[in-house]
Amino acid sequence: MTAPTRTARFRAKLPALARRARRWSLIITAALVVGPFALILPLNFVQPATTMVMLRRAVQRTAAGKKPRYPRRDVVGRDEISPYLRRAVLASEDDRFYLHFGFDVEEIQNALERARRGRRLRGASTITQQVAKNLFLWEGRSFIRKGYEAYLTVVLEICLPKDRILDLYLNLAEWGDGVFGAEMAARIHFRKSAKSLTREEAARLAAVLPSPVRWSPNGAVATRRSAGILEKMRYAAPREAP
Repeated sequence: MTAPTRTARFRAKLPALARRARRWSLIITAALVVGPFALILPLNFVQPATTMVMLRRAVQRTAAGKKPRYPRRDVVGRDEISPYLRRAVLASEDDRFYLHFGFDVEEIQNALERARRGRRLRGASTITQQVAKNLFLWEGRSFIRKGYEAYLTVVLEICLPKDRILDLYLNLAEWGDGVFGAEMAARIHFRKSAKSLTREEAARLAAVLPSPVRWSPNGAVATRRSAGILEKMRYAAPREAP
């Protein structure tokens, strides 16, 4: 077969290949757009069996030879978590949680202003964004990942009430090496149930959320950070704009 003949046959196949590529592009796009609704709507009634963060930690623990290989978590209902911990987590991570639709524009502006003044750019992720990342996303800082995180955040806010998003967060947040969820965190760090946590203990748990593997709720960093959290906890989290 001559080279021109092979080229002619390849050109003849191009329209079919293009149609196939378009078809698969539409299927993938539809799955990425519609799929999250199918995955998130059931979370109104059930707790996810696992998260992407937990799966990554399981791989890391297996590679390091740690036991148990799979992180520890004990899912509990809203009534089994101290209201102090709910308030402490909001005070620490997202005090305007009930005021925004997944993105805290005011905190983003504050972060950018701090960066403009030469200070380190600090993340302004809301609790809803953290739930999206923990549940579904891979590690990295690409524009594709950030864009899809934004889309998942919107879907979470559409599909779930705020209190349910907070419930999910409290049961999937990382609170130490291989420790996930409020109940397991309370038992590992304070030898009690999440329902029995005091204000101070709740503030200490919330204080380590930015870096739960490096910081201990009983350490110096938690002592320093929990003081500010306790001050915020004196007031209820705002639910209406001033």
